[in-house]
Amino acid sequence: MSTDARIASRMMALRTCMWVFLVLAGIAGTYHGWLVLHARHPHVGDALLGGLMAAGATALGALPVWFCQTLSGKVQDTLLGFGAGVMLAASAFSLVMPAIAAAGGLGMGPWTSGLVVGAAILLGAGALLVMDQTVPHEHFIKGREGADAKTLRRAWLFVFAITLHNLPEGLAIGVGYVGTDTLRGSALAIGIAIQDVPEGLVVAVALRAAGYSRGFATAIGMASGLVEPVGAVLGAALVGASAQLLPWGLGFAAGAMLFVVSHEIIPESHRKGHEAWATGGLMLGFVLMTLLDTALA
Repeated sequence: MSTDARIASRMMALRTCMWVFLVLAGIAGTYHGWLVLHARHPHVGDALLGGLMAAGATALGALPVWFCQTLSGKVQDTLLGFGAGVMLAASAFSLVMPAIAAAGGLGMGPWTSGLVVGAAILLGAGALLVMDQTVPHEHFIKGREGADAKTLRRAWLFVFAITLHNLPEGLAIGVGYVGTDTLRGSALAIGIAIQDVPEGLVVAVALRAAGYSRGFATAIGMASGLVEPVGAVLGAALVGASAQLLPWGLGFAAGAMLFVVSHEIIPESHRKGHEAWATGGLMLGFVLMTLLDTALA
């Protein structure tokens, strides 16, 4: 081996050791921070852990792009449908129903509870609609949308789109831990984490198909879930500050997730002529999340 080759090999080994050290230090720091946070604010600590689990599942899903470059259209649409089914069931059983129960616990009657939760759902969907119209982003099939989209690099447009998809999931995890018991909150977090695995894969494959390098596609796919622990902590902290906000927070998270399902995921999964595969995935996802919510409730 030549001298240059030895130097290059040693430099690569040094960089690898540095990255391993940074990752281990980050894990240790995160764990210590979680212990402190959980001791002072248990619900927020649980929400952070649930958000990190979802982010980890997204990162896990993006890893296979290192070994394959393409994913068939049928598989992509089935995975998208599966994610939509999980989110639909999570919205209904883990957010809307607990929101109505929480409103009733505050002394509201059936009609008032329904109106409050309904208004919160519309607010959540409306907030995502405003973001969709104002934040530049790029759909995997429809292309670019949002103000000043042409002035931004495509990579960042994809990042904005991913954020729009994952932020409601993080909020739902955080609000779920505050608004329900720990087991039901865990069921919601597990369900979202399960659907994040194929979501991370679809994101990375779509970026790879758009011409980005394998490393960049994998890195962005893995990083796309980082907004979820942030959203989880934010949702838990805000709703946990006042019991009066609980039904509003649960309904808001449900509305945001329903908007993503209807406006983003289902249309994307139906545009390439694989509606039957996408619908089959949706049904499987819905049933799986229903089982999780029932078994862990």
